[in-house]
Amino acid sequence: MSSAVLQKVEAHVFRVPIEEPVRTSFGTMTERAAVFVRVEDSDGVPGWGEIWSNFPTMSAEHRALLLADIVAPRVLGRSIDDPVSLWAEIDRGLHVLRLQSGDAGALSAAAAGLDLALHDLCARKRGLALWRALGGSDGRPLPVYASGLNPGQAAFDTVERLRGSGYRAFKIKIGFGLETDRESLQPVAATLQSGERLMVDANQGWDVVTACRMLPELREFGLTWIEEPLAADRPAAEWIQVAAAAPAPLAGGENIRGAGAFQQAIESGLFGFLQPDVAKWGGHSGCLPVARAALAAGRTYCPHFLGGAIGLMHSLHLLAAVRGPGLLEVDANRNPLREDVLGSLLDVTDGCVTLPDGQGLGLEPDLKPLANFRSLHIERRA
Repeated sequence: MSSAVLQKVEAHVFRVPIEEPVRTSFGTMTERAAVFVRVEDSDGVPGWGEIWSNFPTMSAEHRALLLADIVAPRVLGRSIDDPVSLWAEIDRGLHVLRLQSGDAGALSAAAAGLDLALHDLCARKRGLALWRALGGSDGRPLPVYASGLNPGQAAFDTVERLRGSGYRAFKIKIGFGLETDRESLQPVAATLQSGERLMVDANQGWDVVTACRMLPELREFGLTWIEEPLAADRPAAEWIQVAAAAPAPLAGGENIRGAGAFQQAIESGLFGFLQPDVAKWGGHSGCLPVARAALAAGRTYCPHFLGGAIGLMHSLHLLAAVRGPGLLEVDANRNPLREDVLGSLLDVTDGCVTLPDGQGLGLEPDLKPLANFRSLHIERRA
């Protein structure tokens, strides 16, 4: 690799109103937002990343500003031949600011988005697909699952539509009360076809008493996993109780930050499925070791992601690099910040997507069609 340095960092913030709100146990999304990160080195080679800003969406501009004014100045003008070491340095350097500002999640997401972009850039310079640059060697199609399915009758209707689009696994949002949750799950479970899978996500919506009461009610549905039945920061004793009551393996990780916290989650044995989000904490530098550790411990790595096209592509490349039995999470809800950027790149066939050709992400994002949705563009140069 050349001795080029990081010359430019850009943050592009987009907001798109949506006709059908996305409902979760913690709130309702009436728009989709994304922060796309573009970097460029002194040779003119670009790289793309994304900063998690799914909900609440007003966090998007704030995280873009953190990238531009706090994170980017630490790396502009620096060699980027070793993005892992650079990310570790940034992560250590932000420690006091996380404490001082109380903004640990936003700062971690800003650093993650930059890390993703740097890995994309470095893969392009090596002439490799990103999943190969991350250590992958298996180019077979990746299994996917449809995520973000709204509760109630809408869940069944959405599954029917997605089945016709090639999906064979579906995750439905729960945590809206027993009657609504059963209304969501019963018709879907009753019509699952051979080889199809069903998962649920409570989005941290229960306390330990509610979770232990609700989980046995889910036994009849033959679930592959039950995601975040408790808040991620609840004590281990509560998670042990919930795991004992659960009729299916637990899943979690999107709201865990830090290598130590992930290692504790892996070693606890409470999670069958580990789900770090590369745009929320760690980027590839932090999440690749977590994914490998999860597989080594006999857990399943399934990347979490529910945002724009660029973060989804990074999640695909990381899963392709480490493999295992995990599935790629694909948001089933309308989102122009994903669909209009990807086009047909990730069309689903018999439950799988084909790995993209080309260097780096295998995606050259065209942001021009999104111009009417741009709310902020910031650029910083060395």
